[in-house]
Amino acid sequence: MKSFLDVAMAAARLAGEVLLRGTSQIRVNFKGEGKHNVVSNIDVDSEKVITDLIKEHYPKHQVLAEEGGLQQKDSSYKWIIDPLDGTTNYIHGFPFFAVSIALEFEGSVIAGVVHDPVRNDLFYGEKGKGAFLNGNPLHVSENSELGQALLVTGFSYDFRESPDNNFDHFYHFSRSAQAVRRTGSAALDLCYVAAGHFDGFWEMKLSPWDVAAGSLFVEESGGKLTGFNGEPYSIYSKNILATNGRIHASMVQMLQTIQTKKQPLP
Repeated sequence: MKSFLDVAMAAARLAGEVLLRGTSQIRVNFKGEGKHNVVSNIDVDSEKVITDLIKEHYPKHQVLAEEGGLQQKDSSYKWIIDPLDGTTNYIHGFPFFAVSIALEFEGSVIAGVVHDPVRNDLFYGEKGKGAFLNGNPLHVSENSELGQALLVTGFSYDFRESPDNNFDHFYHFSRSAQAVRRTGSAALDLCYVAAGHFDGFWEMKLSPWDVAAGSLFVEESGGKLTGFNGEPYSIYSKNILATNGRIHASMVQMLQTIQTKKQPLP
């Protein structure tokens, strides 16, 4: 029998092929209210090839996938799948999107894969065994100054309607850090923190499939994960702060200050 990681890698590569082939066949629908949270036929096709392969090897395992929801079974193993992280980027032809697959065992993520098919980048890792990109070990950055940090974030689909949004955080971090980016793929953002390209990442209102694999890589590459107030992090938490560890306290302090003082935007 193939290892968990071997199956995840194979599934991610198959899904990546679906994404690359599907760029000329995109049909778009909308989830929930409004016309901002999009899903495409390619999301569904990608998810199917992943779940089919996983069920072939591990038919008794649970599966939690973005489009299909939870397929609950009497098992301590749960596969957590985002078949296309960065759908908005994908449907507009912006080449920054990925497939994310993780395996949770008794509440802890033990293996994960994130595949960027455009760059043919395969991020992968196992709990206690490190994280890698195309065979090379990942290490977080060594920067210890928030003022010299390159940060990355994202915005939830309801940011136009909800007062609980990321604008105040974005504004104040933009004034405090060297720069802030918004890429549109939380899975790849976490991979890039693990790889040392970004020094820190924060975002609100995420789902487990957005972060399960990438959060494992951050920890395995020497980084740190908490909630906004420094509380212990779970992939089922809505808010995430992931850093190289060296600027973590500074980012927690900034987030707490913004929340406590509710600093107004100009």
